[in-house]
Amino acid sequence: MKFRHSTICKKGVKTLLMFTLLFSNLSALSLKYQESASEIIMNSLQTQPKKSFLRQLYGQLFFVPVWMYEDTLSPAGHDLFKHIQNDITLDRQGKLYQHAVLLEDAANEIYTNNGTTLQKVALEFKVSQLYHAYTNYAYLGSINWGAFQARISNLKVNDVSTEWVLHRPNINAIKMLENAALGGSLASYLNQAIPTQYHYKALQRALAHYREIKENGGWEAVSLHKVLKKGSHDEGVYALRERLRVTGDYTPCEEAEETLQYDQCLEDAVKHFQKRNGLKVDGEVGSGTLRVLNKTVDERITTILLNLDRIKWLNKPQTKRHIIINIPDFMLYFEEDGKLIQTMRTIVGKPKNPTPIFSNQVKIIVLNPYWNLPTSIVQKEMIPKLMRNPNAMKKQGIEIRTGWGRNAQKIDASSVNWAKYRYSKSVPFRFAQVPGTRNALGKVKFLFPNKYAVYMHDTPTKPLFKRTKRAFSHGCIRLQKPRELLKTFSTFNTNINFEKSQKILKGKKNTHIKLEETVPIDVIYLTAWVDYDGKLQFRNDIYNYDKMQLKSFRKW
Repeated sequence: MKFRHSTICKKGVKTLLMFTLLFSNLSALSLKYQESASEIIMNSLQTQPKKSFLRQLYGQLFFVPVWMYEDTLSPAGHDLFKHIQNDITLDRQGKLYQHAVLLEDAANEIYTNNGTTLQKVALEFKVSQLYHAYTNYAYLGSINWGAFQARISNLKVNDVSTEWVLHRPNINAIKMLENAALGGSLASYLNQAIPTQYHYKALQRALAHYREIKENGGWEAVSLHKVLKKGSHDEGVYALRERLRVTGDYTPCEEAEETLQYDQCLEDAVKHFQKRNGLKVDGEVGSGTLRVLNKTVDERITTILLNLDRIKWLNKPQTKRHIIINIPDFMLYFEEDGKLIQTMRTIVGKPKNPTPIFSNQVKIIVLNPYWNLPTSIVQKEMIPKLMRNPNAMKKQGIEIRTGWGRNAQKIDASSVNWAKYRYSKSVPFRFAQVPGTRNALGKVKFLFPNKYAVYMHDTPTKPLFKRTKRAFSHGCIRLQKPRELLKTFSTFNTNINFEKSQKILKGKKNTHIKLEETVPIDVIYLTAWVDYDGKLQFRNDIYNYDKMQLKSFRKW
């Protein structure tokens, strides 16, 4: 083979060793074909940009064909086409899948008709481009994250500040193919790269099921003349029953007649549907439930695709324990060894004060916490109150001090011209609500230090947890059962005495406990996922992130 001397010399001894391994692996093939094909590949790529996928790929592989052998597709070629064919997430009518079918047919035709080396190299490049497109689709996804980040940055114009921290998938398509060319199995590498966290594969299966539903005609819209309650009659009951039958929410009951009556069997199906969709589980079919029922199968498929791609970019914790806060679900999930050990309701940020999506470690638990008010809340809410009433903070148990140091002195609010600080860049005072039952953080706080000043905490506003939609905070995460979470932490942190902690919580002594064993926490945003019982769940897009991401969602 006529490689330029400099091509090998520049890569050094390690490269020469890989070169030798590669050709020992291809020794059974026609050397004449390899020499000719490699020369064509090398010359053809001279005009390609240095950072182009093809030039990087074949430069790494010494310009050797990896898909098109002389008499047959390579093992990697067979693996690629089979993997694409078996990918249940791919739209069979989509461009990517159809392109793969056409290229495989073209390869078969070339080998049947004893095609020329030029034809094989031309197809070699097309298959490489297919591989590049497929790995981008399968492992990086269709969300234009740059465009999305720009959109949420633009929200700051309307005084809405949030962030979505990304964890780029650790995928190297060229390295996978290089390993396959050196004797590995491309099928194995492609399978190993599929995400496993957040029940990803189960969500893939749900997508395939909904695509089958679409192929079978989807479901008809349900129209009702009134709110349906158990025992009532309506012509729309037939359509409702069929709608729920299609998605597996309705199972016929023994000896029950399927009439126009809204019976117990159908009410149970509606409750099942309401629970899966984060609706109020009351068994009544009003405007809210009807609106969700009438989302089309195409809308549901799009939502599933969107969330599959979000999972690819989420943090992948490799620890024994893991806390997940799913914002649209308003829930906390505590995993241990991949199994669910605890759940509780949460309250998250309002759309005007969205909770950021990020990952961290729970490191400190605070009993009887102070609430140090962020400057944004001080300026937007507290200063206007003080301008109207200098005693406003006393009523809320909030102290105002001259600074943040230990020796900072308390001040009389009436001695300050608060209008001066209403719109200033900084406020030289510390506003802190003292520990107690009125404290906005309740009695327990869980810290995972971050630049957003977001944490989990107790709250005195317990009735809000009865609501179905719980976006009421300024960005922090309020917990329904913080003492139960404290108890869970005490089971694996020997320095937490739960009984002693209970006694401390009866008083007002501010106490910090540094965890011996910290726990990763991931604040995520999934509007479709498969739960721990294997049920497909959907939730409302409370921050309109679905809508933003779909504006530049790539179609394959």
